[in-house]
Amino acid sequence: MTTRYLHNFLIKDLKKKMVFIGGPRQVGKTTMAQNILKHYSKNGMYLNWDSIHDQKKILKQEWFDEQTLIIFDEIHKYPKWKNLIKGIYDTQKDNHNFLVTGSARLDVYRRGGDSLLGRYHHWRLHPFTLNEFISKSLTPKEKFSRLMKVGGFPEVFLDNDQREARRWREERYEKIIKDDIRDLENIKNIQMMSLLLQLLRERAGSEISLSNIAQDIQVSVTTISNWISIFEKMYLLFIVKPYTKNVARSIQKPFKVYFFDNGDVIGDEGAIFENLVANHLLKHYNFLQDYTGEKHELCFIRDKEKREVDFAHIKDGNLEELIEVKFSDNVTSKSLVHMSEKLKPSKATQIIGPNFKKSTTNNLQKIGAIEYFLQTPP
Repeated sequence: MTTRYLHNFLIKDLKKKMVFIGGPRQVGKTTMAQNILKHYSKNGMYLNWDSIHDQKKILKQEWFDEQTLIIFDEIHKYPKWKNLIKGIYDTQKDNHNFLVTGSARLDVYRRGGDSLLGRYHHWRLHPFTLNEFISKSLTPKEKFSRLMKVGGFPEVFLDNDQREARRWREERYEKIIKDDIRDLENIKNIQMMSLLLQLLRERAGSEISLSNIAQDIQVSVTTISNWISIFEKMYLLFIVKPYTKNVARSIQKPFKVYFFDNGDVIGDEGAIFENLVANHLLKHYNFLQDYTGEKHELCFIRDKEKREVDFAHIKDGNLEELIEVKFSDNVTSKSLVHMSEKLKPSKATQIIGPNFKKSTTNNLQKIGAIEYFLQTPP
């Protein structure tokens, strides 16, 4: 398997500042970090906070001057991690490069002390998608099939075994909910939190009513909102909000959830396909934002007449593209046409299944998912 799509960008950034890599558990952060260490001719040290032995080394700063790259994995689980990293970087940046990885949003878990802003570049690593080179032996059709069946996390994608993928997924839930979340959050009712996750898996791509879910599992709306926020911080799912220029109204409106692991979705092919497209889009927009510094958002659009377009790409507050997703229906979406005429985006696209042949009418293109994403870099 080739190196991941962020590899060269991280090596370049390490020459300037610390580099933070966030992303879901088991998405390949550690493997990528160790591959980057090889770039330094293995002249460095990998330290994982989950190891008691490594914890002692980190706190005592036990590494040699000649070890050019120091990798801290999962250090955000240490309550005073930010102050520790700040002190290490400020006193040792002339001798070492520092790479920090974690299975949570490192841009969120900044605890105590002075800000680290200005001292690091932050990147987000996503699962495999159609537009990431993985292996010469895999055709785009084979990649699409695997992404639909087992998801894009490296272990299950490469293994391509649905039974093993289900076992892997359950073990991953156990680790995240019972270990990672408890390490970072004061959650007492883990069982009800697990039930919420199960309900959300059945509602991927649908508008979420916090009050309805709160009633279903008999906890408060505030608790549901907090738990979903934690799932988002832990890269289990991501939230897609409605597009509106009024921020206050956007916060109040219903939102949708999608999952980083396409195998998390409980639903038909249409729901799984929509989640897959959402993953591709978010990966692309996150990459653009992390690389360019521009603000890229993934939203959806729905008006008072309940006309809806699945996705909208917002760049620096401006509508760039409207995207409608249909797994098998190649009839042009009336909502997409209406919203396109009304909102005047730069592009309007209807993605239809994996292999639909591209056609364009006026400013609206209909295209298969494989072709659309192969022409879009990560």
